[in-house]
This record gives sequence, C-alpha cells and structure tokens, in this order.
Amino acid sequence: MNMEGRNPKYAKYWSADGLHHCSPLRMAGFACNNLATNMYFMIMAMASFYLNGFVGLAVMAASSFAAVMRVWDAVTDPMIGFIIDRTNGKFGKMRPFMVIGNIGMHITSFLLFHVTHQLPEGFARIAFYTVICVVYYIFFTFQNAITRAGQAVMTNDPKQRPLFSMFNVIIPIVVMTVVTWHRTNILIPKYGSYYSTGLFHDMWLVAFCTSVVCTIIAVIAIAPKDQPEFYGVNTATKAAKISFKDYAEVLKGNKAIRWLILAACSDKFATQANHTSINIVLWGLVVGNNALSGGMGIYTNGFTIIFALLGYGVVAQKLGLRKTYVVGSLGGIVLNLCMIMLWVFGDPTTMNLPGYEGFNGFSLFTILYMVLIIAKGGFGTMTGDIVLPMISDCTDYEVYRSGKFVPGLMGTLFSLVDKGISSISPMFTGLIFSFIGFADAYPDLTTQLTPTLFAVALFIAYGLPSIGLAINIIAMEFYPLTKEKMAEIQDEIARIKARDMAAIEQK
Repeated sequence: MNMEGRNPKYAKYWSADGLHHCSPLRMAGFACNNLATNMYFMIMAMASFYLNGFVGLAVMAASSFAAVMRVWDAVTDPMIGFIIDRTNGKFGKMRPFMVIGNIGMHITSFLLFHVTHQLPEGFARIAFYTVICVVYYIFFTFQNAITRAGQAVMTNDPKQRPLFSMFNVIIPIVVMTVVTWHRTNILIPKYGSYYSTGLFHDMWLVAFCTSVVCTIIAVIAIAPKDQPEFYGVNTATKAAKISFKDYAEVLKGNKAIRWLILAACSDKFATQANHTSINIVLWGLVVGNNALSGGMGIYTNGFTIIFALLGYGVVAQKLGLRKTYVVGSLGGIVLNLCMIMLWVFGDPTTMNLPGYEGFNGFSLFTILYMVLIIAKGGFGTMTGDIVLPMISDCTDYEVYRSGKFVPGLMGTLFSLVDKGISSISPMFTGLIFSFIGFADAYPDLTTQLTPTLFAVALFIAYGLPSIGLAINIIAMEFYPLTKEKMAEIQDEIARIKARDMAAIEQK
C-alpha cells in the first residue's frame, strides 16, 4: 500500500496491509477508562440502599427510580455520540470527553451521597437527588461512551481486538476483587449495615482515587491514536457529516449491530437484575458469612484471569469473536445449571476459607463451588467484555457498508438500546422482592431466610443469566461478522484508504 500522504509521525502504527496497530501496553492503559467508570457504577449499583434508607423511597419506588435513571442514561447516549463523531479538536475526538466526564462524575457523585441526607426529609431530598442524578449520568456517558468508541481508533487489526477484552477483564477483576473484599471484610463490619452514610462515603473515596488514576492512564494511552489519521476512511481530510437520522439508518441497515444488541441486552438484563441483595441472601443468610463473598474472589479470580488469557489470547484469535461468543454462552449455561444443583443439594453452611473464623480444612461444597465459579468466570469472559471489540467490528462493517466512520454513533446506538432494555432490571428485581413480602426494605443481614427467598435468589443469580445466554446463541446464528467476513471487510477498507490517499496525492 502506498503510504505517502500519511503523517510520518504515525507511520510506526501502520503495516503494509493497511491495518494500524497499538502496543499491548497501550491497550492495557486504555482499558483503565472502563475501570474508571466501573468504580462509580459499583456505587450506583448499591444506590437503592441509599434511596431506601435516606431518601425515603420504598423498595419498589427505589427500584423504579433506578430504572428511570437508566432510561435517562440511555437517552443521553445518542446525543453524546453525535457530538463525539462531530468533534475533531486540538485534543482529539476522545480525550476531552474522558476528562470532562470524569471530573463531572466526581462532583455529582459527591453531592449525591454527601449532601442529600443532610437536606430536610421528603420532597427536598427526592428533588435534589433526582436533579443531581440526571446530571451525573450525562457525565457518566461522556466517559463511558469512549470505552466503546475509542477501541475503533486504537486498532483495526482483527487479531489485536480480542486483546482489548482480555485487558478489560483482567484489570477490573484485579481491582474490583480488592474493592469487593474491602467492602465486605472491612467496611460492612465497620458500619454494620448497608444502610450507612459512612459506608457510602468510604466507597465514594475509593472510587474517586481509583477513577482519577485510571483516567490519567487511559488518556495517556490513547493520546497518539486519538488523531485524524486513525478516524476512518478519509476523515483526515474531510470531517464526516453525521446527522441524527443516521442512527435510524444504521439500525435499519447494519444487521450486525442489531443482532449484537439483542445478544448483549439479554446478558445485561440478567446482570443488572442481580442486585447486591441477592449476594446478601446467598452469602449472608444461606452460607451464614457475608464476608466470605469478598474472600472467595481472592482465591478464584486469579484462575479466572488465566481463563481470560486463554479465551482472548488463544480461542478468540483462532475462532474469531462470533464463535467465541457462542462457546462462552454454551459453557455458561451448563455451569449455571451445575451451580443451582450445588446450592440446592449441597451444604452451603460448610463453606469456609483459610483466614476466616472456624476454618479447619476445605469442605466438599467449598471445593466444588470454587471449581464451578472459576470455570463459570472463564466462560463468562467470552460473553462479557468481548462485546466491546465486536462493536468495533460493527463500526468497520458500517465503513464497509456505507462508507461512514462513526464510532461514537455505533457505540452509543448500542448503549441506547442496551441501557433502555436493561433499565427494567432493577424494577424487575424490586417487583419480585415486593411480591414475596419485601415491599418496604431489601433483604439485609438480619432478614429471616425462607425457602421462597432462597429460590428467588437462585433464579436471579443463575437462572436468569442462563436464559440470557440462550438468547445469545440464537442471535449469533444471524450475526454476519464471521472471522472470514472481517478479513474481507478489512481488505476492502484498506483498498478504500489506498484509493483516497492516491486521490489526495493527485491534487
């Protein structure tokens, strides 16, 4: 390929076949952007306790509020994606949104969990929390949208893209395992309940410090690739003309993104329905030791990381993203069913780990649980973050299909539908709890365990995800971007780039 016309400053990132690359170190660094937003997502996932305990909303109302905010989060996505695709300033297309979004999340989340409960009870608290939460999700989308959009500029090499998922799994697993352990083994014993303003302050402080560091690393990592040189077919010389009607046209014409959205939404619905209270029921009430839930990750997540390395470093590169997604879904279904059988027919009260009171050796239940959770986590890495590089494939497919490079549109279009559907998950969980007698408060460590509560927890933890994984398998039957198709797409994009560069040189 003729490389004349390209900026010599970025020549090292291009190969002769028209693909551009980035180092694994930069991939890992950019993956920190996802962790930066996930740290706040962990707090917001527990916000129902704050709403229930300090804002004054009953369980169903708190769940409904979370659903409404999720819808608002979805509505903001296409607007911000539209802005991203039309942005091409001195500091690039991606970095301004990362920085502004992160600063905004710090400020608004602080106000949510430090000021709300100090206001007069009733309307003042509800109104304040609602307004600040609306603003928070705008800033959240600013940074979160770049996790999807940014991958398209980091590399277009089909062999490299699975590595993003590997880093997007490994880095959050390591950090969030430590954070979960800290919450369950330090903070909960310290405050004695999830209904504590001190608990939310400490969680916010951890999120703030981690998110700042992660954002700085991610900005540095993407800086040399956040350039017009890597924005698409010919956007280095001409800005893409994008309008809101393009969203409808893409959803109608891009078959790949439609089926990917269906598959990912089913998973997200199940994940969002798995409220913190489910963990409390299984570990705090059934096992009888809530702290073990955090400790278990210390012992098992290292093996999950090994599975992630195999899944992304070997399986995904050999089979392609589509087949890997199917394999992960099949494995996940089998392991979820095995996990239900273990909880029902095993003795969860024998669960224990070294370093915890009463440990005198690994019980059969503990050994079987660890084996299943490790395997389940391994297959889960093939269906979770692997969606992110698949969105990048859909972005390239759109270039191939329509000639438009619109990573912001593709990522936020995906989020719009994804969040809209998954927004009903908290409401779904709240509705089930209300139906079985928990209308005023979520199950806590002081709740009396009943067979009905146990059955509901198992269904939401393992049954609902199995349904979502089954939908994945069906959707992938119609998803057109096979490994072979992506090779064809990249060849065509390289041909178009060569044609455009030749036209530039002739002027």
